[in-house]
Amino acid sequence: MLLEGLGLQFRILPADVDETVIPGVPQEQMACRLAEMKATSVYYLENSKESLIIAADTLVCVDEEILGKPVDADDAVRILKKISGRMHKVITGVCLRLNDRQEVFNEVTEVWFKKLTDEEISYYLDHYRPFDKAGAYGIQEWIGYIGIEKISGCFYNVMGLPVKKVYEAMIRLTGLSGEP
Repeated sequence: MLLEGLGLQFRILPADVDETVIPGVPQEQMACRLAEMKATSVYYLENSKESLIIAADTLVCVDEEILGKPVDADDAVRILKKISGRMHKVITGVCLRLNDRQEVFNEVTEVWFKKLTDEEISYYLDHYRPFDKAGAYGIQEWIGYIGIEKISGCFYNVMGLPVKKVYEAMIRLTGLSGEP
């Protein structure tokens, strides 16, 4: 959806990488490392070497803990309770690759949630089932509407891609003048 908003034609290719977080690696660096691994994986797929590759990985972090995608409903409840009533960071690492050139960067957005009730958490999980989302939520869904008190940084980063930075990196990497 975000890339479509830029007017880009694209196809989605799966990246075959181990997304296990390495203990001791700083969060921002880990997000970039995962994005770079994804871009490299796709680069070596047949017919991808002449294409602009955009790869990203988003981490949701509370203090020093990286909150991944929930493994089940109980884990989603645990994660949502952990971010409830406090600030967490959303870190997206991005890697753009074109032939032998690449650009890697990250974007960090701070998100403050109100104190969520057990009923709000249950309603959200029952109706939206965010088990494929880091941090167990989507800002563009019901819980974002009722739960987020403020954000500092890029809204689209919280959705999974810092679009403005990606656009600017595409211009630098491709040499195009700013048209899709």
